[in-house]
Amino acid sequence: MMNRKSALYIIPVLCLIAIQGPAQKKVTAEKLGDKIEIRINGDLLTNYILSTYEKYPFFFPVNGPSKASVTSMRNANYPHHSSLFFGCDRVNGGNYWQEGLDEGQIIPLRADILESGSDRVVIENENIWKRPGAMAPIRDVRTIKVTAPSDAMYQIDFEIIMEMLMDVTIEKTNHSLLSVRMDPDLAVTNGGTMVNAEGETGEKDTFGKRSPWMDYHGARMGTKEGIAILQHPSNEWFPAPWFTRDYGFFSPTPMYWPENGKNTVLQKGRLLKLRYRVLVHTGDHQEAGIAAQFEKYSGE
Repeated sequence: MMNRKSALYIIPVLCLIAIQGPAQKKVTAEKLGDKIEIRINGDLLTNYILSTYEKYPFFFPVNGPSKASVTSMRNANYPHHSSLFFGCDRVNGGNYWQEGLDEGQIIPLRADILESGSDRVVIENENIWKRPGAMAPIRDVRTIKVTAPSDAMYQIDFEIIMEMLMDVTIEKTNHSLLSVRMDPDLAVTNGGTMVNAEGETGEKDTFGKRSPWMDYHGARMGTKEGIAILQHPSNEWFPAPWFTRDYGFFSPTPMYWPENGKNTVLQKGRLLKLRYRVLVHTGDHQEAGIAAQFEKYSGE
């Protein structure tokens, strides 16, 4: 039987535990060769691949709370889809998205780990867009912040500043800016769900629609999980229309629907700032509270 003295000792301890709440997730980053390995409580979340033999920097795998990747890495039909990535085609005659490296390449100049080991990782990555026989049209600097809000959700924030080193013309293209290629098991063609903020689903009803966010999720191994892209309201073209595919691809890409039907023209010296939040989560978009997450993000 607990005596009065023991009870007086235990009650403050319980109160302290309640105040402290759940244990904070430890997020770490480490450079290993041509990649940065990012872990949450020791478990691999993703690798940021920075190889000069690749078309552009990208993230793979992007592991969900189940520890399996929600994204996929290329296939025979779409070798230019590399998991979670950022690029653009038809830039001043170059291609910084697909085809060979001689058509254009986004080359990492540096990738610095600014924070690691507490509740977040912060990486600053500078890249130059170049191709043989031509001056570089764009330099970009990316600030990438990784956190783990809960056991059921991981968060990757992007702030990308693109500097136009000359007058830049981007012809109409569906290959542009932040993009995700899903793991085939989660694709609509295999029973998954792609849904926008308005509740429209599938390629037929989401293709070309403007929406502040989109979520792609599905079930596998007895677990439902997915990934969402949120566009920040400060972005130019917000909310950008979405290029979507039931086979497992989605991207907010204004260059496919240019204003007035003309090319996108950005003058030399222009700084284009883009912000995105990527949420890797358990459950569907409602269980993960993606709408509420967007409202929170829009005020930041």
